[in-house]
Amino acid sequence: MTLPVFLVEALPTGGSAVLDGPEGRHAATVRRLRAGEELVLSDGSGAQVRCVVDEVVGKDALRLTVVERWVVPDPTPRVVLAQALVKGDRGELAVELATEAGVDGVVPWRAARCVTKWEEGPRGAKALARWRSTAREAAKQARRARVPEVDEPVGTPALARLVAESALTLVLHESADTPLTKVDLPASGDVLLVVGPEGGITDQELAMLADAGARVVRLGPTVLRASTAAAVALGALGVLTNRWE
Repeated sequence: MTLPVFLVEALPTGGSAVLDGPEGRHAATVRRLRAGEELVLSDGSGAQVRCVVDEVVGKDALRLTVVERWVVPDPTPRVVLAQALVKGDRGELAVELATEAGVDGVVPWRAARCVTKWEEGPRGAKALARWRSTAREAAKQARRARVPEVDEPVGTPALARLVAESALTLVLHESADTPLTKVDLPASGDVLLVVGPEGGITDQELAMLADAGARVVRLGPTVLRASTAAAVALGALGVLTNRWE
């Protein structure tokens, strides 16, 4: 069984450490870790240390001894998800599932048919914070070494610029003739995976993305929800590339 992972701002540089704050409370009170058990501290950017619990201090702290250090490299190719904004908690579900499936970055997309728009101001900032918190908690749950970064939301013109900068862009659309399994995937660089809103991607948006170099592909014989399509596509990309090796 893999060891539980706890995220910290900075990893210990010496041979001992104290895990306190919310993560320490979770380890001591929720997980009930005790002396002699092991855990992993992660900075969320690939660096990790394995530690042994020396002592439980109250209800919210552990004294640790560091026994091993390593860095987990980025998978190749990386997969960045451009996820159209979805109303309610389905957007957070999309981020959660994609993070568990291994996504390396998330770009919220203000597509034309999005019901919610994340307007500038406190409400938009709050929604973005929820996506970022969801990615962090899902990465912990999946015991990932890297927490995917959730960028500021973009419109379609900015998304088209990201298409031009990526090694390959795959736009999932039910009208496509080419299945994902028939596309030549790059061995390195970024694969930008575009998932539209529940109302679908407009013809104008498809044309703009295709003009920037995107490939419009079909994921399978059925139509998936906007909140689940990315996770299914990431599973396929894990098998079709070296990401899972």
